[in-house]
Amino acid sequence: MNNSGLGQKIYSLLLVAYRRYLQTPERSLDKAYNAALKIRQIENEYFNGNKIDFDSMIHGNSAMDYFESELKKQLRIIRMRLTEFKASRFLLNEFNQKTARKLGIENLNHAVVLEKLRLIDEVVEKYTIPEEEIPPTNAVDQTPDVTVESLVVPPKQQNFRTNNLDNKLKNQPRGKTNTTGVLPRSIFNTIHRLQAELDPKSEQEVVQNFRKSQQRTIISIRFLLLLIIVPILTHQLSKAFFVGPIIDHLRNPEQTAIFLNEEMEEEAMLELQRFEEKIKFHNLLNHVTTSEQNIEEQMRKKAEEIAEEYRNESANAIKNLAADILSVIAFIWLLLTSKKEIAVLKEFFDYIVYGLSDSAKAFIIILFTDIFVGFHSPHGWEVILEGISHHWGLPANHNFIFLFIATFPVILDTIFKYWIFRYLNRISPSAVATYRNMNE
Repeated sequence: MNNSGLGQKIYSLLLVAYRRYLQTPERSLDKAYNAALKIRQIENEYFNGNKIDFDSMIHGNSAMDYFESELKKQLRIIRMRLTEFKASRFLLNEFNQKTARKLGIENLNHAVVLEKLRLIDEVVEKYTIPEEEIPPTNAVDQTPDVTVESLVVPPKQQNFRTNNLDNKLKNQPRGKTNTTGVLPRSIFNTIHRLQAELDPKSEQEVVQNFRKSQQRTIISIRFLLLLIIVPILTHQLSKAFFVGPIIDHLRNPEQTAIFLNEEMEEEAMLELQRFEEKIKFHNLLNHVTTSEQNIEEQMRKKAEEIAEEYRNESANAIKNLAADILSVIAFIWLLLTSKKEIAVLKEFFDYIVYGLSDSAKAFIIILFTDIFVGFHSPHGWEVILEGISHHWGLPANHNFIFLFIATFPVILDTIFKYWIFRYLNRISPSAVATYRNMNE
């Protein structure tokens, strides 16, 4: 009876989840449509039905900041929900549609869908900046608000943008005198920099460069925090409110095994053996005579405590595995929906890394390589792999650990050497020379 009731509950939960899956296209489209309606409502109420203009003097700075954040939020919702709508429509096959009709779920009305998509396109089109459009640089006051889209330079325009002073210097034609010649290359760079600084528009370009750099830093730090916080939060919340209760409900403490592997059982036996030896040692030390029955009673209580402890540890390992899978899914989803932020983050790292001095670059490379691929790194990898095995309740397979240590650090070392030879040696040869001298 208990098994049939539990099976009925699981079937009901799966049925509810399947119904929600079948209703995903309609739900996603409705959320995107509602977000478009909110943008349209702001336009009608505060901008006389026109596009939300951040240069407008109708409202104050605080109000415009609010409208800007609300617009970005709703546009993000539209983009995410439309992606979910397209993916769910692609995955719903004919069998799923037949099942939906049996469950009483009506198919989407094409006229309604087209009407909602038409409204969404009308709203989004106002705030879509074509790739060919370049922001004006005539005056400082005309500098547009920096967005994630404006920070990501399309590949076709990377050699033609001159929005800041550094790009102007980097895009100068480089002849043989810039690579090899009688005079050092830094002298020619200094001359080009002086020419750029004498340009009347250099001040405007410096201001624009600073604004973009500031916005790039904010976006990058915020995205890094999301990459760290979202998986951790997903793991903790899913383990506490979703995965944990389900596993506790499905695992019967009286029927399930106490130990997930033999190593846990050996640890429990060693702990019980040490407890017995501790009792005998104290009895001998204090000249106390304890009967075998009393010792056996204490051992029985200790064995029950150890069994309960390892039973909870086994359940916790299963919870960790399920919660980690959800965390990885959340992390991948965040990466797939943040391609523009990833491009901005890459530019931010390039700016930070290549802006370091040669000695700082060499120091970071040596520190990183010695930790992960140095002669003493196998001990660290062994600790990490054993910790992961214990976290998931898996037995520590030493043959796999030794094989991993014998191959993975070697692959990492090869990648580092190739990167130094292929990229760093071309971009900063002095940093490579400093690295070799410090490494020797």
